[in-house]
Amino acid sequence: MRTAFLTASLALALYAAPQQEQKPPQTQDQAQKPPAQPAAPVALTPMVPIGGAPKTNAGGATAEVPGAKPGTPPPVSARTYVIGAEDVIGIHVFENQGFSVTSQVVRPDGMIAMPLVGEIMAANKTPEELADEITKVLVDKYMKEPPHVQVIVLDVRSKNYYLQGEVNKPGKYTLVVPTTIMQALVNAGGFKDFADKKHIKIQRGDKFIPFNYVEFTKGKNLKQNILLQPDDQIYVK
Repeated sequence: MRTAFLTASLALALYAAPQQEQKPPQTQDQAQKPPAQPAAPVALTPMVPIGGAPKTNAGGATAEVPGAKPGTPPPVSARTYVIGAEDVIGIHVFENQGFSVTSQVVRPDGMIAMPLVGEIMAANKTPEELADEITKVLVDKYMKEPPHVQVIVLDVRSKNYYLQGEVNKPGKYTLVVPTTIMQALVNAGGFKDFADKKHIKIQRGDKFIPFNYVEFTKGKNLKQNILLQPDDQIYVK
């Protein structure tokens, strides 16, 4: 009887004790797994990513933004290109940026204006010749030692030729580099179906110069493929 009472009391005590939650043992993969990281911030709009690196192309270079303009100056020679009215130029005086001009259009009279220096004739000079003249003016008036001056043609507007008639892309073309009649026709995307390729004319002032495309492409009279000059007009009937 006494033994039965003790057994019942022990069973009641064990049942009344707080029960602890039993957790399954961790596997080896779970033990080695690092704690979860907080989620990365989410962009408020798909056009503005947060914390993203700039996109690169296959070569590793930064990708261009759609619609962005490179702003690269035209490929003109500082030694041979002759500045004209309406051209856009930049002037950099490295020793004193107060004299520099970021961008300025050459006036119809060929003049430009520099800070503190005043007006200088820019037309009919190469960029190197204009830089030399600016250097002399700065030494005469402001500087003891010749500064480093650079003149850059930012936009060619003074030298153009024109294509009219039966070509695929008629219009105004900038004459940045030496261009022949054949090169101009290629730039225009070739001829339309019913173009008269034998009687092309180039108007230069009051003079008309003939060009026979068919003859030239057969290797005849190759001298007719002359270099264009500013304001030349090419007519294709």
